[in-house]
Amino acid sequence: MGSLPNQKLDTGFSGVIKPLDPEEFRRQGHLVIDFLADYYKNVDKYPVRSQVEPGYLKKRLPESAPYDAEPIEKILGDVQNDIVPGITHWQSPNYFAYFPSSGSIAGFLGEMLSTGFNVVGFNWMSSPAATELESIVMDWLGKMLKLPSEFLFSGGGGGVLQGTTCEAILCTMVAARDRVLKKIGRENINKLVVYGSDQTHSAIQKAAQIAGVNPSNFRAVATSKSTAFGLTAEAFRAQVESDVESGLVPLFLCATIGTTSSTAVDPLGPLCAVAKEFNIWVHVDAAYAGSACICPEYRHFLDGVENADSFSFNAHKWFLTTLDCCCLWVKDPSALVKALSTYPEYLRNKASDEKSVIDYKDWQITLSRRFRSLKLWLVIRSYGVANLRKFLRSHIKMAKNFEGLIGMDKRFEVVVPRNFATVCFRISPIEISGNHQIVSKEEAANNINAKLLETINESGKIYMTHAVIGGVYVMRFAVGATLTENRHVILAWKIVQEHANALLNSS
Repeated sequence: MGSLPNQKLDTGFSGVIKPLDPEEFRRQGHLVIDFLADYYKNVDKYPVRSQVEPGYLKKRLPESAPYDAEPIEKILGDVQNDIVPGITHWQSPNYFAYFPSSGSIAGFLGEMLSTGFNVVGFNWMSSPAATELESIVMDWLGKMLKLPSEFLFSGGGGGVLQGTTCEAILCTMVAARDRVLKKIGRENINKLVVYGSDQTHSAIQKAAQIAGVNPSNFRAVATSKSTAFGLTAEAFRAQVESDVESGLVPLFLCATIGTTSSTAVDPLGPLCAVAKEFNIWVHVDAAYAGSACICPEYRHFLDGVENADSFSFNAHKWFLTTLDCCCLWVKDPSALVKALSTYPEYLRNKASDEKSVIDYKDWQITLSRRFRSLKLWLVIRSYGVANLRKFLRSHIKMAKNFEGLIGMDKRFEVVVPRNFATVCFRISPIEISGNHQIVSKEEAANNINAKLLETINESGKIYMTHAVIGGVYVMRFAVGATLTENRHVILAWKIVQEHANALLNSS
């Protein structure tokens, strides 16, 4: 017999990429770290708010994906040239918009570790460390906030890391919904009523829609300047009693510590007292201001939380922990589990069957979950409670300084009291000239303040956002970026004055 031709067997593996080669990971990782370090070294030189027009990126990128691999060096070059111009620089020291998204070395490296391990920790068995570290860190943080023991695992409650406040509110609302419907019957879901104030974050309205609450049964109770736009127990009671008389069933109240528009504070004690009479679940949303409450001098804002059912704040706002990281505590974890648990055969395991562990999949909407506790653990350990308090206090002091600068210029006024590190201010209506037979002085003031804010933001030198509070248009100056120093605050005020001079002189 003749010999077979000498053919190389094609197994289909020749030339296959190695996406997790350790040495190549090391090399490219160093390049990315260097890129980001240089970015932070120069971040103050970029226009804070992106100056691009809608659709800019489509003009710069190819119409289809590359067929062949491209080197990381070329990709990073495109990041610098094409992506960075379209970024609004939340970490800039001149960023004063919305609320902060403060970053830190510990937060970034914790995120890197979490992403590097890339575990999918839906239950204890899928990665025991992910579950157990989360439980421990949430008790640590609860103690830092001096939350009542009923909110801690050590006291029968417990904490979980959600992605955002929107998720936290939805999860607790669903738990409250099912608890009530079990008593009155699921056919009565259209009778359920959800309460907030006209200052409460829109997340509550979205949660109510998703939870199946009749849209006409969402109540945004009016607030006023006389109570610094906090929700009063009297107004809340009046609305609840009216709904009960109409045959409706009060379900859920979202009270806020530090509202988005003006950082107003709802009085928890009196509101919880009313809620208790009507068996209403109270969730406390401290997304922004909760961080400050680890400082003893601000803890009083949480007085009354002992009578709430759940509490949350965002560590990714003002706690040096990268997005996303919303900390939620509940007094009755079983309420979450009963509303959100599923247990298919393919997830069954001995530890879960014996109920000897926490399965966080039953505390959230999704099944899969990230190892978020790792970055929070790194932040707390790397900086310690003392330094975290100093960090928060420094921002509050800077905001107080900005408030003082406003007070020295009689053309401006602070519109609502400053509770934390956000100042709401405007050009006073007294300074507005023009024909007020066409528009009122207040409307004219709103218009000119809107123009002022837009010209400031267009300059790219600083970035602020606005709110309308009680019909008044205000500029919001939120101090909280990690790199911000008092010199940036002073510079920001000079920029505001320069633009105000030009605008008032031209008008």
